[in-house]
Amino acid sequence: MLRIEKRPVPSAFWRMATPVLAVVMTMVAGAGLFAVLGVDPLRALQLIFWDPLFSEQYASYARPQLLVKSGPLILIAVGLSFGFRANVWNIGAEGQYIMGALAGAAVALAFYPASYWFIFPLMVLAGALGGWAWAMIPAILKTRFRANEILVSLLLVYVAERFLAAAALGRMRDPDGGGFPGSRSISRYDAASNPELIAGTGMHWGVVAAFIAVIFGYIMLHRHMIGYHVRLTGQAPRAARFAGVSPNRLVIFALGLSGLLAGLAGMFEVAGPAGRISIDFGSGYGFTAIIVAFLGRLHPLGILFAGLLMGLTYIGGELGQMVLGLPSAAIQAFQGMLLFFLLSIDLLSNYRIRFARREAA
Repeated sequence: MLRIEKRPVPSAFWRMATPVLAVVMTMVAGAGLFAVLGVDPLRALQLIFWDPLFSEQYASYARPQLLVKSGPLILIAVGLSFGFRANVWNIGAEGQYIMGALAGAAVALAFYPASYWFIFPLMVLAGALGGWAWAMIPAILKTRFRANEILVSLLLVYVAERFLAAAALGRMRDPDGGGFPGSRSISRYDAASNPELIAGTGMHWGVVAAFIAVIFGYIMLHRHMIGYHVRLTGQAPRAARFAGVSPNRLVIFALGLSGLLAGLAGMFEVAGPAGRISIDFGSGYGFTAIIVAFLGRLHPLGILFAGLLMGLTYIGGELGQMVLGLPSAAIQAFQGMLLFFLLSIDLLSNYRIRFARREAA
């Protein structure tokens, strides 16, 4: 009979080595998956992890895209990490990302075609408030009615997607678009666009915000009383209550911050790389950011590197689809393996498996 026992003191070495080992195991399992699909596994792994950065054939396209893909993942994951550390589980960042994009786009389209200087700052404020307000729904339901924030935040993703579809087909639809769903091109509207700040790098204001969020997150977690409350609540909830930490305030703070950053990510995306509101605007960044947060060990600096790695798999996956004909589902499964192996190794790092004899009746 198998029994799982918690280790008295989990290994600090394995805690740091777990992400690296999870990546290696994902590459091994992914190679097997690609082989089953009839694709040369070594060539597939080369396309995903090596060619986007070091192949002259693909690097001119892939290198700028690394920051474009990684920026929203890092921004969202930093916000999620605060809640996860405090055992507040926001699984609906994708919905907050969508609502932030809708709020930012609404401001841009409301002023179209004016060229006032304050339009883009107002879009940033609207995007942040849109994501924050959507996150406040599970926050209020949890603090007032003890509703489970996992279920509420997740189900609200599907509600946000319905709002997105209604906007793309209704009030935000381009009147000059010939009846096709989708808004005007916001990225071509100079007063509301989010262009590259340095040509050929992929650096735009959303990437800048992601780097600022990493710095802010590090200072907040390790140099501020709020960060101490977050860490204490996650490690010892009873001690946190004795120390005067308000669980309800912490829930509102954690969900509000994660929603705000997710909304910002959506706004920067709709004003830049995506360029417009469309039915398929939701790209799954909110869900992938959960993998990024855990791969980065819920630490802002770790999230920075994990976001870059996950962004690399997005770019490499696109190359794999174009060059080798890999199905998109295979790339999504490959990314999912990373979280599976990470959590599996984490389980063995924190618990040991014992073989115990079944006691006679």
